[in-house]
Amino acid sequence: MNSAPLNTRIAAAQARVPLAFRTPLPQRARKIALWTLFIGLFCWCLYDFNFAPGRIIDGIGRLGRVLGFMFPPHIWTTWEAWAEVLEGLGETLSMAFLGTVLGAILAFPLSFLGAKNINRVFWLRQGTRRVYDVIRAFETLILALIFIRAFGLGPLAGILAIAVSEIGTFAKLFSEALENTSNKPVEGVVASGGSRLQTIRYAVMPQVLPVHLSVLLYNFESNVRSGTILGIVGAGGIGFLLSDRISAYKWDEAWTIIFMIIAMVYVIDWLSGRVRTRLIGKEELAK
Repeated sequence: MNSAPLNTRIAAAQARVPLAFRTPLPQRARKIALWTLFIGLFCWCLYDFNFAPGRIIDGIGRLGRVLGFMFPPHIWTTWEAWAEVLEGLGETLSMAFLGTVLGAILAFPLSFLGAKNINRVFWLRQGTRRVYDVIRAFETLILALIFIRAFGLGPLAGILAIAVSEIGTFAKLFSEALENTSNKPVEGVVASGGSRLQTIRYAVMPQVLPVHLSVLLYNFESNVRSGTILGIVGAGGIGFLLSDRISAYKWDEAWTIIFMIIAMVYVIDWLSGRVRTRLIGKEELAK
C-alpha cells in the first residue's frame, strides 16, 4: 500500500497523465465562447444606451439637487391635507387587497386544471397552462391603462388590473404546489374508500393550503407597491397624489408621501409575517 501523502500522489498522477486532470477542449471552448458572448453583449448594451461616465456624473449631480429640494420633508398643518393623503393610502391598500383576493378566487379552480396529478387530460391541462402564460405576459401597468380606457379613472381600473394579473400568477403557483404534494396521504384516503373529491379535500388540500396562504400574503405585499405605480397612471390611490406633487415640483411634499408609502409597506410586511407565523407555524416557515 502506498504510504505517500495524498497531495504527493495526486501531483505524481498529474505529472504522468496531465490531460486526465484538464477540462476537455470542447468544454473549455464552449465556456470561453459563452463568456465572450456575455461580455460582448453587456458592453454593446452599455454603448447602445449611452452609458457614458460624463452622463452618469451629470445625472448624479441633478439627482442631488432634486434630493435637496425634498429636505426638510413637508408637514401639513391642516386635517384636510392629511385626510387627502391618508385617503390615498387607504385607496391603494384597498385596491391591492381586493385585486389580490379576486385574483386568488378566480385562480383557485384554474389551478386544478393545470396540475398533472389532478387533471389527467393532456390537452386540457396544457391548454390551461398556456392560458396562465398569456395572462402573465401582460404587465399590470399595461392592464391598468387598458382598464382605465374602458372603465375610466379611479381605483376600479387598478383593482381589475391587479386581479387579472394575479390570476395567471396564482394559478401557476397554486398548480405547482398541487403537483409537489406527497402521494402517501392520497393513497391512504383511497385505501379507505374515499372518492376523488374526498381525496382532494382530505389528502391534497391540507398539504397545499399553507403554501397558498404564503403565496397570497407575499403577493399582497407586492401589490401594495404595485398599487402605487398604478395610481401614477390614473388608477387612483396614493400614486396619483405623488404624481401630482412631482408634476407641481412640490418635492418636499413628494418626499413626505414617499416616506408614508415606505412606512405602509413596512407595516404590511410585518403584519403579513405575523399572520404567516400564526397560521402556518414557525416550523413550516423555516423549511
